[in-house]
Amino acid sequence: MDKFKIKPAIQFYEGLEESVIPEIRLTRSKDGKTGQAIFIFEKPEALAKETAGDISGMTMIDEEGALQTKEIKARFLNGEPSAIEATYTWKSESDFERFMRFAQRYAKKNGLGYTQK
Repeated sequence: MDKFKIKPAIQFYEGLEESVIPEIRLTRSKDGKTGQAIFIFEKPEALAKETAGDISGMTMIDEEGALQTKEIKARFLNGEPSAIEATYTWKSESDFERFMRFAQRYAKKNGLGYTQK
């Protein structure tokens, strides 16, 4: 498969693209070298009964390869899972730059914008 044909995607299960677009919040250390991206998926397909299974992580895939995190939390409402919160942490400027390349490709594919608070 041609790596340039790989569209940016987020997966909780290998091979199954999550169609719900998350809210993404970024935090960075004062020196800018470390930080986190917090993804919040409201009512994601990964929590649907048809796909129910153990979620052990989140994978972000694009033409450069894959970024992964195992830091996943489920949110519950009235005893039912309602959201997934995933945190991706970077520990260097090059890791941050790689994440931002993925984020820009993912945003472009999904018609998203960026706002700074």
